[in-house]
Amino acid sequence: MPNCIAALDDILSLAALNPAPRDQVQIAGTDPVLASNFFIGTAGSAAIAATGLAAANLWQEKTGRVQSVSIDVRRAAMAMRSDRFVHRDGEKIHGWDPVSGIYQAKDGRWVQLHCNYPHHRDRTVALLGAAPEKESVAAAIAEWDAEALETAVTEADSIAGMVRTPEEWAAHPQSSAVDSLPLFEIIKIGDSDPQPMPDGDRPLSGIRVADVTRVIAGPMCGRTLAEHGAQVMRISGPGLAFSEALVIDTGYGKIAAEIDLASETGKETMRDLIKSSDVFSQGYRPGTIANRGFSPEEMAAIRPGIVCVSLCAFSHAGPWQHKRGFDSIVQCCSGLVHEHSEGRGEPPIHLPAQCLDYVTGYLGAFGAMEALRRRATEGGSWLVRVSLVQTAHWLKRLGRFGPSEDARDLPDPGLSDVMDLTMETESPFGTIRHLAPAVTLSETPPFWASPPVPLASHAPAWPA
Repeated sequence: MPNCIAALDDILSLAALNPAPRDQVQIAGTDPVLASNFFIGTAGSAAIAATGLAAANLWQEKTGRVQSVSIDVRRAAMAMRSDRFVHRDGEKIHGWDPVSGIYQAKDGRWVQLHCNYPHHRDRTVALLGAAPEKESVAAAIAEWDAEALETAVTEADSIAGMVRTPEEWAAHPQSSAVDSLPLFEIIKIGDSDPQPMPDGDRPLSGIRVADVTRVIAGPMCGRTLAEHGAQVMRISGPGLAFSEALVIDTGYGKIAAEIDLASETGKETMRDLIKSSDVFSQGYRPGTIANRGFSPEEMAAIRPGIVCVSLCAFSHAGPWQHKRGFDSIVQCCSGLVHEHSEGRGEPPIHLPAQCLDYVTGYLGAFGAMEALRRRATEGGSWLVRVSLVQTAHWLKRLGRFGPSEDARDLPDPGLSDVMDLTMETESPFGTIRHLAPAVTLSETPPFWASPPVPLASHAPAWPA
C-alpha cells in the first residue's frame, strides 16, 4: 500500500519543491475507504494536502509564519464524491440523464454514453435513430460494434467511450502520448516583475480568479482557491448547459457572471476582466478558448503576471487531445472500469467516485498557488496544465489492493454516513447540506465566504 505522504511528496517533487515537512503536514488513516482496489483515498489526501501546503507556503511568504496542515484519508475519500452528498432542503439533487450509462454493443463489448447535457444527448440519439429513452438507445446500440460507435459518436461532436482493457489502452496511441507527460506542469510563459502577495488575513486574500470552467474538475479548482480566500468569478456563456447540482456543489465562495465570447463586445469585456485578474482557469478542450483570442500567451500580453490554468479530459498531447470527455468516459477508455469490474459480472461499473475530476481540480488549484508563489518571488506569467487522463495514469501508478485483500465489497456511503463531515449553507437555491472543506490549516482554516449563486447573477466586473 502506498504511503500518503509519499504520494504527496511525488506531487511536490514535480513542482520542484522539497518533501513535505513531517512536523508540518499530517495525513491520518489509510485506504481502503471506498469500494475499490485503487487507492482513491490516498490519491485524494495527497492532492488535497498539496493544496493546503501551497496555501500555507503563501501565508508564510506573506507573514513569515509557518502553520500546520492536516487531513485524514476518510475525509479525503469522501471529498472525491462530494457531488453525491449534496442535498437541497432535505432532498438529494440528481444530475444524471437516464440515457447516460454503459451499454452492450453487438460485438459483446461495452460502451458508455455521456448524455447529461441536452445537446450531447440529442446528437447521440439522432445518430442512433433512437428515442431519448434507455430501452430505445440500448436496442439501437445492439446494432453497432463498440469501437465503431465510439468513433461515430465522437465524429458527431458528442461523447462516448468504449470500455477498454488496460492492455488495450496501453497499446493505444493516446496512452503513449500521456505516458510522455508528467502528472501536471507549471510552465513559465512570460516575463514580468515580481508581484508580492496582496495583504489580507487569508493566504489568497486579494487574489482574483476568472473561472471559465464547468462540470467538476475546473470548478473544483476555483472552489479550492475560494476556500483559501481568493475572490472567484465563475463565467458562463449564454445558452451553455450546466448541471444545477454541480453549479451548487462547486459554487461556494464564488460570484457568477456571463460573457459571450462569440461576440466582440464579450471578448472586450473578458480582456478588461483579465487585466485586473491574477488567475485565469479554463476547462475546455485544447484550442477552444485560444481560438477566441485567449491563449495563455495572449493573456500574458494582456496581463503580465497572469497565472493560466488549463484543465481538459485527454491532455494537450496525442491524437485524442481534442476528444470530448468527462471523468466517467476517461475511466472507461483508460482501463480503470475494466479493472474495477473484472470478475464481478456484467455490466461493468465505474469507480465509486469521480476521483479523476476531483484530484485534477485540486492539482489545478495547487499548481495555481505554486505559480502565484513563484510570481511573488521571481516574477513572470505562468501556465498550469492538468488533465483527467494524466490523473488516471497517476492513480494506476499508485497501485492496487491484491486479490487477497479485495476492497470492492465495502459499503457505498450515503449522506447519513458522513454527517460529521458536512455543514449547512443557506443559499438562493435553498438550504444546502454539503461537505465542509476537507483540509485543516492551523492558523488560516479554510472556509467559503459566500454561498453558491445562480449563473449570470453578477455583472462581469470585479466588485470594488
